[in-house]
Amino acid sequence: MGYQSMMQDLNCTQFQATVGLSLWSIGFGTVPLITSSFTEEFGRLNIYIVSSFGFMLTQMMIAMSPNIQTVMLGRLLGGAFGSTGATLVGGSVADVWKQHERGQPMAFFALVAVIGTGLGPVIAGVIEANPRLGWRWIQWIHVMFTGAYFISVVLLMKETRTTIVLTRLANKKRKETGDDRYQAKAEIEKRSLITLVKISCTRPIYLLLTEPIVQSFSLWIGFTWGVVFALVESVSANFQAVYGFNVQDTGFIFTTLIFGSFIGYFANIYQEKLYQKHYLRKRQEARLYLPCVAALFIPLGIFIYAWTARPEVHWIVPAIGLTIFMSGGFVIYMVVFLYIADCYGTYASSAIACQSLCRNLAASAFPLFITQMFARLTHKWGLTLFGCIGVALVPIPWVLFFYGSRIRARSKVSRRILEEEELQDNIEK
Repeated sequence: MGYQSMMQDLNCTQFQATVGLSLWSIGFGTVPLITSSFTEEFGRLNIYIVSSFGFMLTQMMIAMSPNIQTVMLGRLLGGAFGSTGATLVGGSVADVWKQHERGQPMAFFALVAVIGTGLGPVIAGVIEANPRLGWRWIQWIHVMFTGAYFISVVLLMKETRTTIVLTRLANKKRKETGDDRYQAKAEIEKRSLITLVKISCTRPIYLLLTEPIVQSFSLWIGFTWGVVFALVESVSANFQAVYGFNVQDTGFIFTTLIFGSFIGYFANIYQEKLYQKHYLRKRQEARLYLPCVAALFIPLGIFIYAWTARPEVHWIVPAIGLTIFMSGGFVIYMVVFLYIADCYGTYASSAIACQSLCRNLAASAFPLFITQMFARLTHKWGLTLFGCIGVALVPIPWVLFFYGSRIRARSKVSRRILEEEELQDNIEK
């Protein structure tokens, strides 16, 4: 949304406007490999503050851009600053809630994050339909919301990372007593920032290359998120061509993403009951009851949308297909954070940064070829191809549900983390 007025205002092509979306995803996926290490040195709160302020500035930069090149740069920087808020969430939730308590907090985060994917085009469609407004006003709305978010971070958020909190307490104790023996474990084992950056850049890649759980979920979420971006690109053209929708009507079709997210969110309430009931027997794999069903929803929703978007079929039918797809996509997005956070504990930020890299690289690649793909294959057959790939990925949660514990038992990283958490639980008891 907003491409048409941007193309007229900046005298650019649709491909150039689309590149900005891809650059956003590249920044969003790659920067967390570096910034995740900064939390060990500066804490999570400071990173949240800096990134939210920087994100607000990038939205102002785009809104005032004199040419498409500035928009592209702003998109890249916006993805870079915006990424930390998303990738640090898993670690923040792991800081505050115990393993069996993380379901609802992560579900709420996933709901807000995914709803934004649908709500944004709805608002943008209304703005774009008004000839007196256009794409710049879309960006100014972004500035207003990001400014409010920055203020809320500064006023309301507290530091949650354990090592930082304990280090500050130890430092306070030393000042009060004059006794230098008060030291946090993180101070004793402290490494240089350069070392931390090297670790944070290499650890996600190491996890991706050595951990089957990270590999499978990165592939699954990468494909799913790529299809989300493909659908975002296809909905406008498809509904305008088949059903004669205008820009504003097309924007409202994106409410299907919102409805799908709410369906996934409320389904998670039942999933949480299953998790609490079966945790002692299934452990981390108790998170995967709902994803096993959601895996079927992904190709089902794609097939319905692909094969029913015809003039003789009412537009509500392909819209239902989009809703089914997004309900499954929401569950996958949510379980990636939960299951990986459960399996990798203190390394959750690195593991999540890894899947974020794969997810956003796919999101950056899909918009670059999706228009040409649909032009050659048509929307029906292009989406059918995606549906077939979705069918091929259905076994991923089923395999992990039945064999995940055995896979984790063979993982050095996951096994060591679980032993540390069990030891900590025993100490607390």
